This record gives sequence, structure tokens and C-alpha cells, in this order.
Amino acid sequence: MSKIAIVYWSGTGNTEAMAGAVAEGVKSAGAEAKVIPAADFSAARMEDFDAVAFGCPAMGAEELEDSEFLPMFESCESGLSGKKIALFGSYGWGDGEWMRSWEQRCKNDGAVLACDAVICNEAPDDEAVAACKALGAALV
Repeated sequence: MSKIAIVYWSGTGNTEAMAGAVAEGVKSAGAEAKVIPAADFSAARMEDFDAVAFGCPAMGAEELEDSEFLPMFESCESGLSGKKIALFGSYGWGDGEWMRSWEQRCKNDGAVLACDAVICNEAPDDEAVAACKALGAALV
């Protein structure tokens, strides 16, 4: 059985709710899902999982959260080459630039993106929840 990590940071609970939906999608596709806050994940754990979903909301001027999430993600970047991953997150302003930049960064690192990233404005609605479930299933 595949093991999928869903690693996220959430300030308001929106990205955390998305992580839960990703986990549902992973489980519905027959794999094991492990939802892990960014503070509890490190590069050393990358090899424990067949694929990883990373979730982070847009912060500031459409950037990744920089006190917990970004340092953890940067430590994982050397292990992204050839790794199957997916990205998700919420935002409250802007047009999703942070996610486009993040996707390109992951491609430059050699990551294998399982599907397009999922973003939603504020709390995930039914459409965003369905997209998160599909993202989870795509990782399996």
C-alpha cells in the first residue's frame, strides 16, 4: 500500500481543511494518508513516503509562510527530484501568483507534479473540496 504524506501549514484553518480533503482522496484511492503539520515534518522523512502533498496558504505579497513552512520546504527541496508531489493552498487576495511560482520552483527541483495545484479563495467550498480529493487520488 502506498504511503502519502500531506504536509501543511494553516493560519486560519482553510488550508488545514484542504489537507483533510486531500487525505480523503488518498484513502478513497486505496492508499495510506498521513496528515502532518509542517512543524512536524523534515527532509529526513521524505523517503518514508511514496508521494507528498504540500499545502501552504498565500502570505504577505503572495509568498509561502516563512517562519515554519518555508524553512521545512527548503530543507525538503533536495529530495524532490523524481518525487511525486502535489501542491495546494488558500488565499485571500491576489491571483494565485504564489502557487504558480511554487509550482515552477518544484519543477526546477525535478519534482514530478501529479496534477495541477489546487487553490481556493478563503475557506474551501464544495468545488475546492472535490478538487482536493482528486489531488489526493492523483498522488496514489
